[in-house]
Amino acid sequence: MTIEINLLPWREEQRARRSKRFYVALGLAAVLGLGGGYGMTWHYEQSTSAQQQRNSLIQAQSRQLDSAIREISELEAIREQMLEQVRIFTELQVGRTQTVHVMRDLTASLVDGVHYVQLNRQGAALRLAGSAENNRQVSDQLRALAAAATFTEPVLSEVEAEGGGERRRFSLGMNQQMPQAGLEGDEESPLVEEES
Repeated sequence: MTIEINLLPWREEQRARRSKRFYVALGLAAVLGLGGGYGMTWHYEQSTSAQQQRNSLIQAQSRQLDSAIREISELEAIREQMLEQVRIFTELQVGRTQTVHVMRDLTASLVDGVHYVQLNRQGAALRLAGSAENNRQVSDQLRALAAAATFTEPVLSEVEAEGGGERRRFSLGMNQQMPQAGLEGDEESPLVEEES
């Protein structure tokens, strides 16, 4: 007699357990895959958001730097204008005292018997016309002007007799020597006088 054992239900149960484990593992893998995908997506979104914040910060700083550069350029332009104005004021200040020096040296160098008739000034060039009683006084006048610190060597351009007598009309040219700003004539500068 043989015993017959039916293994089919056991195999079916084992097959059912295996398929159940497979579906559970498949479900867990799907959940892990979806969770991992969501995690990676979240990580990339956070990285992108952080990079966009850094970019916007850099752009804001760049705009601030651009406005600072524009402001510096405007300030440099204002500085250049102010330096030009200071240069003009200095030239005017020196020129104002130079006119005084010219008149002072012209009167100080005037020889007896010589009279100035006309004085023209263009920049630093001076043209002087006058009359003298004789040629010696014209020569003395030239030497006196040459000795003055304000003028260069005078150049006599013409001497002629005036009215048929011994009186002489003469004209001469010379240049005014401009001192460097702030070096000469400071004792007579109004700015220095206000400070003292």
